[in-house]
Amino acid sequence: MSILVRDVMVRDVASVTIPGSRDDVLKTLQDNRVSGVPVIKKDEVVGMITRTDLLRNRDEDQTALLMSRDPVMISPDKSIVEASRLLIKHDIRRLPVVEGKKLVGIITIADIVRVAADLGIKESIEPYLEKETVVLWSEMPLAVAGSIMEFAAVEACPVIDTSLKLVGMISDRDLIKTSVIEDTVEKTDMSANDGEDTWMWDRVMQTISKYYTVSRIKLKNILVSEAMVPPITAYKKDEVGKCAAAMHKNRIDQMPVVTSSGKLMGMLKDKDIVMALVDYSKSVAA
Repeated sequence: MSILVRDVMVRDVASVTIPGSRDDVLKTLQDNRVSGVPVIKKDEVVGMITRTDLLRNRDEDQTALLMSRDPVMISPDKSIVEASRLLIKHDIRRLPVVEGKKLVGIITIADIVRVAADLGIKESIEPYLEKETVVLWSEMPLAVAGSIMEFAAVEACPVIDTSLKLVGMISDRDLIKTSVIEDTVEKTDMSANDGEDTWMWDRVMQTISKYYTVSRIKLKNILVSEAMVPPITAYKKDEVGKCAAAMHKNRIDQMPVVTSSGKLMGMLKDKDIVMALVDYSKSVAA
């Protein structure tokens, strides 16, 4: 396992700068079809911002207030096993690759999954699949589904119909794809506090009405069935390498694991593939 970060990292990295706005971030994510980007200030990486940050902070506009500060970073000369361990330890999905503090690339869980696919890891996914998951109903309003995903802190969910059959998958990527930015005008009433000097206030105008424009991300008024995608499933005895290849080919980060009768029994996430690769590296080294 001598593969280095520089061997698999993406060198042409989309990024945003501060000062900046949520509109800038959303456009960058959509234009580049990515889920998160580094934030740059004066040619140095100062943060990370993801689509989840946008969904969780819908009332905030400034990039500096939306981003995660002090991001975990890695050198291009480190191994992908070390990168994998950092991703697992910090429960994150991407690592800016830096020389000093200058951005030279990015390595993501998707890149690690691609390596796992190329290695053709033969172990079964059974020890890694997650048996507890949040499930959504296909006829649920998309805004409700988005709130459930936000409260449950999940990035993707399987979707079932009224017969409890697995009919689709929906992720925060699908939410972003169907979202719009809505501008509204809000009013804030500010009255003089009793402790203030009353002469500072115009007695005719006891209340100051301040109007300001607020942009919000709004999910369209549609059903989950209109935004979900067809599920790509796996069985518990499938090989890690095979599932990694399916994730890489279809650009997905989770796969529902089903029984032979099609009943949902758990989820296999891309981070589970990363854990499997770390375990595989230990067996190779032994």
